[in-house]
Amino acid sequence: MHMSAKGFTVAVAGASGYAGAEVVRLLSGHPAFTMGDLAAHSQAGLPLAHVMPHLVGVAKERTLSEIDVERLASHDDAVVLALPHGASGQIVQELVKMNPDLVIVDAGADFRLLSASDWQRWYGSDHAGTWTYGLPELPRAEGGSQRDMLSGATRIAAPGCNASAVALGLAPLVGLVDISQSTATLIVGTSGAGKSSRPDLTFSRMSGGAHPYSVGNAHRHIPEILQSLRMAGAEKPHLSVSAVLVPMTRGILAVCTAPSQASSDDLLARLREVYGDEPLIHVTNAYPDTHDVVGSAMTHINAVGDPDNGLATIVVALDNLVKGTAGAVIQCLNVAFGLPETTGLPLIGLNP
Repeated sequence: MHMSAKGFTVAVAGASGYAGAEVVRLLSGHPAFTMGDLAAHSQAGLPLAHVMPHLVGVAKERTLSEIDVERLASHDDAVVLALPHGASGQIVQELVKMNPDLVIVDAGADFRLLSASDWQRWYGSDHAGTWTYGLPELPRAEGGSQRDMLSGATRIAAPGCNASAVALGLAPLVGLVDISQSTATLIVGTSGAGKSSRPDLTFSRMSGGAHPYSVGNAHRHIPEILQSLRMAGAEKPHLSVSAVLVPMTRGILAVCTAPSQASSDDLLARLREVYGDEPLIHVTNAYPDTHDVVGSAMTHINAVGDPDNGLATIVVALDNLVKGTAGAVIQCLNVAFGLPETTGLPLIGLNP
């Protein structure tokens, strides 16, 4: 990994999806990364500005190429895979054979889970393997954070957006709250459902309503969150998740609860102790609001203790694309290449 005069070159496979397009948007303004091949499946051959007119200012002349493993492997530095879950495994085997020095970041779920049986249960196919988990701020039980594992890593599994929101809220509070009885209600924007058109995502169905999905023990991010909580020192974490799709394009508001006798001051003090030096996490005295984080890579967290009822409530807001997926990819590439972690990431949200 040697930086040329133009910086590191990063190719993107799956550049026409929401996550891939957001990676391209962030790459376009990154001072140390140059966009390499931008590849897509069904949209291959079309001008990038036709498929994604919002990128015309930086990519007027670019055309989406076919996903060609040989061409991806010809890049010197990094490849980002923003493909449907289960699609990365085969491509990765060939990529690594052709160019073992490539840094590869997978924005999908294929390499996030340690447990092959968890993968088979929740995704229904063979497990492709386990890579370094790409949530730098996640506190680890032995001290430090997941960032320590990412420095110099060449195979990185970017986290799920909902998984990041819940793990960042609960992981620092292991010991202060009872993670064996935790719950999370996720209020999620529609871009989290991906770009494919579905009857339940039409304007007529989405507008003016709230739509529960994956209630109880059905959300695919549950094993990923439990894995993060175990990394943070929770011995027997259990989590019930209820997700609700609402008519906003971006954003996740995670409302997490767990038994606890801690006061609000205790909870906030712990969060500030763990996240005090984190540039992308803001522990706030107000309730987090998705309006304040959309468009930025910031995560806002607040916690409320209720000793009378023996319950702690932790509220987390983040942009599912900027912090949740694409921004996490850029953040991990920055760490892997030894750049300042926030390089190229927007720190200011869109308001209003």
